[in-house]
Amino acid sequence: QVQLVESGGGLVQAGGSLRLSCAASGSMFGTRAMAWYRQAPGKQRELVAMITSLGATNYRDSVKGRFTISRDNAKNTVYLQMNTLKPEDTAVYYCNMVGSGLGQGTQVTVSS
Repeated sequence: QVQLVESGGGLVQAGGSLRLSCAASGSMFGTRAMAWYRQAPGKQRELVAMITSLGATNYRDSVKGRFTISRDNAKNTVYLQMNTLKPEDTAVYYCNMVGSGLGQGTQVTVSS
């Protein structure tokens, strides 16, 4: 079973930046698409960004131009660089290996 461990969350002021990391166990990482989801209090979980095994990416409209997803297959790690953060980006961010479950999540709080 794949284990996903997120890190890098925290409290930041609006306009600031954070970089989330997700380390995956096992040998499947390089062949699977990876994704970041988020869930704000009282709201449904939503897909933030996805990257295929070949590096193609897509983003939800509200983060385009501000967030960048990337991966390092040698390190079994996927990243989410978040710039120009807004209070509405506040949520628990989860890493996902497509076809598997979610990590435990990391809290991102953006103050206004």
